[in-house]
Order: sequence, then structure tokens, then C-alpha cells
Amino acid sequence: MKKSFSVSLPGMRLAFVFLSALIISSCGNNANDNIASASDSLTEEQKHLPENALKGLALYDGLEITPFATEPMLVNPTNIDVDDKGRVWVLEAYNYRPAINGNPTHTEGDRIVILQDTNGDGKADSSMVFYQGPEINSPLGISVLGNRVIVSQSPYVWVFYDDNNDLKADRKEIMFQGIGGEQHDHGMHSFVFGPDGKLYFNFGNEGKTLLDKNGKPVLDQDGEPIAPPKYRQGMVFRADPDGSNVECLGKNFRNNFEVTVDSYGTLWQSDNDDDGNKGVRINYVMPYGNYGYQDEMTGAHWSARRTNWEDSIPQRHWHLNDPGTIPNLLQTGAGSPTGIITYEGKLLPAAFQNQLIHCDAGPNVVRSYPVEKDGAGYKAKIVNLVKGENDQWFRPADVCVAPDGSLFIADWYDPGVGGHAAGDQQRGRIYRVAPKGTAYTVPAQDYNTIPGLITALQNPNLETRFFAFINLKAKGADAVAELEKLWKSSAEPRMRARAFWVLVKIKGGTGYIDQALADPNPDIRIMGIRAAAEEKTNLIPVLEKMVKDSDVQVRRECAIALYHVKSPQSAALWTTLAQQYDGKDRWYLEALGVGADRQWDEFFKAYEKAVGDVLKTPAGRDIVWRARTDVAIPYLAQLAADRTVPLQQRLRYFRAFDFNPGKAKSALLLQMIANNEANDPEVNKLVLNHLDAKTVKNSPVAMKALKQVVQSVSGTPEYIDLVQKYELKEENPKLLELAISDYTTPVGRDAARIYLQQGNVNEVWKVINGKDTVQSNHLLKSIGRVGSAPSLAILQKVITTSSYPIDTRKVAALGLGRSGAGEDAVIAMLKSKKVPDELIPSLVESVSKSWRRAIRTEAASFLPASAQKEKAKVPTLAELNALTANVAHGKEVYKTACAACHQVNNEGAGFGPALSEIGSKLPKEGLLDAIVNPSKGISFGYEGWEIKTKEGSTIPGIIASKTESDITLKFPGGTTQLIKNSDIASRKQMETSMMTEGLYESMSTQDLADLLGYLESLKKK
Repeated sequence: MKKSFSVSLPGMRLAFVFLSALIISSCGNNANDNIASASDSLTEEQKHLPENALKGLALYDGLEITPFATEPMLVNPTNIDVDDKGRVWVLEAYNYRPAINGNPTHTEGDRIVILQDTNGDGKADSSMVFYQGPEINSPLGISVLGNRVIVSQSPYVWVFYDDNNDLKADRKEIMFQGIGGEQHDHGMHSFVFGPDGKLYFNFGNEGKTLLDKNGKPVLDQDGEPIAPPKYRQGMVFRADPDGSNVECLGKNFRNNFEVTVDSYGTLWQSDNDDDGNKGVRINYVMPYGNYGYQDEMTGAHWSARRTNWEDSIPQRHWHLNDPGTIPNLLQTGAGSPTGIITYEGKLLPAAFQNQLIHCDAGPNVVRSYPVEKDGAGYKAKIVNLVKGENDQWFRPADVCVAPDGSLFIADWYDPGVGGHAAGDQQRGRIYRVAPKGTAYTVPAQDYNTIPGLITALQNPNLETRFFAFINLKAKGADAVAELEKLWKSSAEPRMRARAFWVLVKIKGGTGYIDQALADPNPDIRIMGIRAAAEEKTNLIPVLEKMVKDSDVQVRRECAIALYHVKSPQSAALWTTLAQQYDGKDRWYLEALGVGADRQWDEFFKAYEKAVGDVLKTPAGRDIVWRARTDVAIPYLAQLAADRTVPLQQRLRYFRAFDFNPGKAKSALLLQMIANNEANDPEVNKLVLNHLDAKTVKNSPVAMKALKQVVQSVSGTPEYIDLVQKYELKEENPKLLELAISDYTTPVGRDAARIYLQQGNVNEVWKVINGKDTVQSNHLLKSIGRVGSAPSLAILQKVITTSSYPIDTRKVAALGLGRSGAGEDAVIAMLKSKKVPDELIPSLVESVSKSWRRAIRTEAASFLPASAQKEKAKVPTLAELNALTANVAHGKEVYKTACAACHQVNNEGAGFGPALSEIGSKLPKEGLLDAIVNPSKGISFGYEGWEIKTKEGSTIPGIIASKTESDITLKFPGGTTQLIKNSDIASRKQMETSMMTEGLYESMSTQDLADLLGYLESLKKK
């Protein structure tokens, strides 16, 4: 029985806020000219008042936006759902990251709030708390399905039950657990009800694994744990309504915030990039696909150098040139993508019907992505639905469809979003979007009769469809006649699809699956293949009917359906599909790759037998490139070695070797070196990059090539990588030369580091003690940036040995604090009071650019009182707004203060998040807060780590990449260092940001105003 609702709320804790009836509209996708004039006259504080909330928003032509509820009725909404009665269920996150933000918390926990319009005026006048408890701690997903409310709260998924239908939770239980860390934006996200009666859900790349309610690993469709190494990073799942029979449908996303499923069973979602890289994407989720955030084989980060990497960072970010990566539907630039739906209603304009609608809180927009078929895949464009044109606090966190077809949008409303920061705890809004003049009316549903249920099944609201589905299924044979009428209608294919799924579940589905497979509509035929696979029918007869279908997307679905299907006929069916590949359609090629997973040997042999010369066509060469079998390696070697083709065009084949870990490739790669009669170092370098160190060291031919390559790249970062990888001690003289000559560069620093690692401490002392003081000082400067235990010991000995010239001791003192471990050594030396007075200023200067304010402050305290500086006061936003910002000068301030860690349009160092479009994401108050309080909002993936090595070094940095064998640590300035896991004693995540604390202290108020003006100007064009 459906829960009833009472408007008598004696214990209601929130008062209703009377909102002015503000309505705005605009033309097309552009802001209305009146938007700016309506809000420009307001002060910053007035802009953020509820009564002015809509004055900075622009809408698609013909629509209007009205406030449904606002603070203090709710605050900080992260996710919403709209039930079949039109009530809006809101997850609040008041307690978001207090340890980082320093914000107050509710000790009683966060809330699940229900908002309702009881008098039909389109505004919530009733609010009640469904549940509040300390375990509800900044939840990220809610799905209301009858008396079950599924709440995603990493590391748990909770199911709350309203047993007596009073809109209060009576009990709860765990559905899943072990999903990442508590309060993590990249953990578990919301669940949605699919047209097939299944639950669909996802988690971001902090999720990592999935445990059941008893803490046991959840097994996937193959009976294997959902955990590395099979699955990497963010994932997408399907399960039965009770959480059983979990299938992993996609992997290797970064932070796929929410998944949506259309009536045919096609999955769509967004995914966030590493902040600032303009790589936010929208995906069609091809089942069982890899989506390329990390290297599929090693887990290396996208920024780790690889053969044939993509020309632009937004493409490189997703490994799109790698075989085995599913293409993106669309890339939307910088952003913070959140909730997404498939809108299958009729109320909104035609441009939005049967399309994706998505929130991107970063650029303050709710968009649609009209999708078109494109070969075996899709393409899309962007149509803005609601845009925050003059109020960057508009942060749309989620969007849902009401029973009348209107949209509800949750607005986090904050100066920032993401990065674990929250600048405002007092605000939050829910808006309704509908055509102009359309009142909010909730159609009454008749769940007691079959015609009523058929009507409800066609509703655009998910919970309404949920009730229709479960009740029709329960009625069984009695419902078939009416369902068949809808199934056999021709006007509404998506409504036919909904009827089909119920019919399949009622009667086992075989007859209806056969009907779907014979349907003239390819989307229906695709659905038939999906249903056959989901129902675990014998797929072979189904695929035998469909593998020569005239529609390429139907054939794509046949290929996907072969995933892990062990049958004597599978290889022949796959070969038939592969022979129809045109050599151009990447979507189709990747579907073939999915279908051949774990069966490549048999499938490729069958294809080879069928086509003869597999290299004679572009299609055959592509299949060789995509294959994962030793059988294809000789062909791959032929393609890579073909000198009639420009080397640049062969890079893809060299890269493909990395995806075939078998033994066959090493011999062929070595043969390629032997056959390189011209001793072309570029070819040899490529080959060496795809061989392991052990193989190279055991091959005289490879070692000869290695020495030649090393000489060809002498003095470059590549040279450093090769010397370190192969531990080439014969390069010690060259390393010493570089450490002395290139003492101002990362190459000089790394040369000194490797030189010391290879046991040359005594040789270093010979230089330092030699007669050439220029060489000695240059070497000390290189050593000063190493930060290893041997390097620090050398510097400290020079500093404390009075026999060295004072200028040499000053060089050592200035270098001691240039590394993380060296900063601590500086403080220890100052505290020891054994440092001569004339060297104290040099030691203090060495840590003057430390990212740790505490280090800078403590070191400065050892200076004479006259030399100590008073801590600068943080200018207020009002003081900064009173100044006229000089954007051109602000760019110069940026270059001096920020470019060592951040990039703007590929200029600067890639240490922290790129800032190319930061003005589109953060308003001035958000920018100021990020500068003054960098530790409040550390973007995921940019946390600092302290690595301690077994030889005694302490190295702070950001982990840029992590594989089973090593990690790559990134430093301010954008330089990196490869550290073998076997050399690491411990690693600890830092609690504070590696962005320099107190950066503003080195600027005048005018400089800071200019810098903010420049950062504000960095917007998406």
C-alpha cells in the first residue's frame, strides 16, 4: 500500500519561507539582455537573497523557472528525487567536510527532507524530516521506490523502510558497504530504477570495491570480485532490486556522478576530469567497456608519457588513442558534472524530449545533449536549458522529472563546488522548470486497475513507473492483453519498450524477444538482444539471426552480447561481425573488442582463416591493433616495422604492444632492433620503450641500441628516464657533468639525485673539495634540490664546517631548504643553535618559498627582530571590490606567484589544477577563498603525499601516477620523479594543501585585486 501524507507537522523544525513569484525567460541558449540589468544594480549580498535568486538565470525560449523551496526550508542539497505524489525528497549535506572547511556541524547528523506543495500554488508549503542521524553524513544519492528509500552514503548504501507509510523511516539496513572513504565525492552515487526492473548505479574512483551487507566481496557476472586488478577506478553497475546479481557494466571512469537509463536499456552518464583539464565528458556506456581514465594495463595516470599519446590534454586525459578505450559521446570542457536524467516526457519543448538533461555545477548550467546515431555509436551537441549568467553561486546539483513532466532542479548554491570545499552552509534552493504558465499539477494514478497501471507505466516520473512495473508484473497473465496493446502500437517506440520489458518479466520473454528481434525498428531489435542476454536465454540462436542485420548498431549489440559467451559457435559469429567492420567506425571496433574479451585466441584465428591476409585492408589492420592475443603479434610487428609508412602513423602499433603481455612480442621487438640497419635512434627508442628492463639487459643487441639511444637524447629528461630505468652506471661521468652544468634545471637536479643513488658520494666530495669553486657551488646548488638523505648530509656538513669559504657555506645553506626533507632539516639546524649568525639569513631564505606557512614562520623567528615581518592581514572582499582591477597586471602577478604550479592555456607548470577556465567556475569570493585558504578545497587527485624511502629520504609531492611497480611523484614547477615501490618505506597523505599557504602575504592589496581580476577573466569562450 502506498504511503499517505499528512500536512499536520507538530514537530516541524523549519519554517516555510514565502517566496516572491519570480519568473524569468530567455531566447534560445543565450542569456536575456534583461538578466544582467536585473541583477547588476544589486549588491553582492542582495544577489544571494532568495527573492533575487532568479534574476541571474537565463532559460531556453518558452520555459519559465519558479522557486519551489529555498532556505531555510532546506540547505546544501546534494541530490533529490521526486516521488509519484510530486513530493521532492532532498538529501542535505550541512556536515560536508568540516575538518577541511572548519564549518560547524549538526551533531545529530544530516537530514533527508520531504517537501510538498499541498495547496497547489507551485511552492512547497510543507516540510518534514524523513530521517536524520549521524550515519547520514553528506550523502550523495537518493532513490525513492515505494516504501524503500535507497541512500548512498559512502562507505555504505543504506535502505530505509517506511513500514507504516507515515513518511518517517522505521528501520534501515545496509545494502552495500566498503565503498571508498566516508564523505567522499568520488564514492557511491545514486540508484535509478531501470525499464527492466533492475537497479542501476555507479561509484567514482574512490569506490574501488564493493562489499555486501555482511562485509563479503560482491562477485560480478563472472563470479569474480568487483575489485582491482580486473576493475579500475569508477564503475557502473546493474543489480536486482534487492542488490543481488550485481553486474559491472563499465569501468575506469574518474568520477561518474550519476547514471541514467532510457527505455531501451541504454546507459548514459557524465564523468569529471582531473580539475582544470577541460576534459569533462558525456558517455554512452557500452556494456563491459573500459573508459580510459588510467592506463588499462598498468594503472598509470593519463599524464604519464606513452607512445602515440593524444595531441590535446582533454583527449589525452581519457587514453583515447589506446586500443580498448571506448570513445566519448561528447566532451564539454571544464566543469563539475553532477545529476543526469533521460527526459522521456512531453511537457518540455521538442528539443528536450527523449534526450539527456544534465547538471554541471561548475559552469552553473543545466544542459541537454541531443543525441544522434553515428555509425555504431553516437554524437551529440549542447543545448542550454538553464544557465547562471550573472550569479555564479548557482550550482545545479541534480535534476529530476516530476509526474507532470516538469523538471525539478536542486541548487547547492555556493561560491564554489567540488574539491571538498563549502563556502556557504545557510542556503539551498529547489526550482521547477516548465513551459510558461504551466501550473504544477500532479496527475492522480490508479494503481488498482490494469488500464491505470498501463497509463502509469507511460509516465515520465521514475517512481510512478516503478509502481506500474511491479504491479503489472504481479498481475501476471491478467495484464498481458493490455500490455500487448501498448507493445504492438506503433506511435511511441519508447512506450512500446516499457511494455516489452514487463512482458518479458511476466512470461519468461522468449516469444516477445523473438518479436522484438523481428521488429522494423532497430532500437527495438537492440532491446531484444539485450533482453535475451539479461534473461540468460540461449544467445547463440538469437545472434545467428542478427549478426548480418542491416543496422550497424544492431550488429554492435550482437558483438557486445558475445562477451564471455563460451560456445563452439561464438568464434564464427564474431568473425561474421568482424568481416562487416568498415575500418573507420571506432565504436564498432571497440564493440568487437568487448565481445572477444578472454577469447581473442580463438576469435582471431577464426577471423584470420576467413579473410586470409589480415593486413590487406584498413579493417584488418585495425583488428590487429585492437587484438589481445599472441596470434596477432607477428602482424603487429609487421605494421610497426613497415618503413613504407611514416613513423608517426606507426606509433599506434608500437603502443598496441603494451596491451599484449605475452612472451611472443619480446622476440619480435628485439628482431626489429636487429633489422634496423640504419640504426635509426627514433625506431630503437620506440622499441626499447615497449620492452621490459630485464629483456633489454639480457640482449646484447638491445643493449647496443640502448647505448645509442642514450647518446642521442643526452642531457634531456628522456636521458634521465633511461639512465634511471636501466641503472646505467657507465653514465656516471655524464650525470656529474649535467649536475654541474645544468644546476638551474630539473635535469641537473635529477642527474645529481641519480648520481648519488648510484653510490658516488665520495666523487661528490672530490668536486666540493676541489680547487674549482664555481663547479663546487654549482654542484651544491643541484644537490640542494634533491632532498635525499645523502644530499642533506652533504649540505649540512658544508654548512657546519668552518674550513669552507663562507660563500660556499652560504650556497649550501641556501640549498638546504629547497626540498621537503630539507625544510625540516633547516628547522632542526636553527633550533640546534650551532649555525653561525651570518648563515641564518641564508637558511631562512632557503625555506622562504615553502608551501608550509608553519615552516616559513618558524624559520623567520630566528632572524633578528628588526628583520622579522608582521603577518599580512587578509584584505576583505569589500576592500578588493573597491579597487579597479588591472587585468593585464594581474596576469603578471599570476606568472610570478602562480605559474610555477598552475597552467593557463598550456602555459605554466602542470602541478596543481589547470586554471584556464577558473573564472567560469568560481566567483570572486570563491577565488579569494581558494588563495587565502588553499587547504579548504583540495581537488581529488591533487592531495600531497609524504614518501619515505628505505635509504632515509623524505619526499613530499603529489602522486601523479601509480602502478604495481612504481609511483611518479610530481613537484611544484611540474617536475616529476619515478620511485620504485620496492624502495618505499612508507607513504602518508598530508592534511594540508601543497599550494603555498599565505601566498597573498607577498602581494599588495592592489596586486591581489589585479590577480583576482585576471582569474575572473579566465572563462570558457
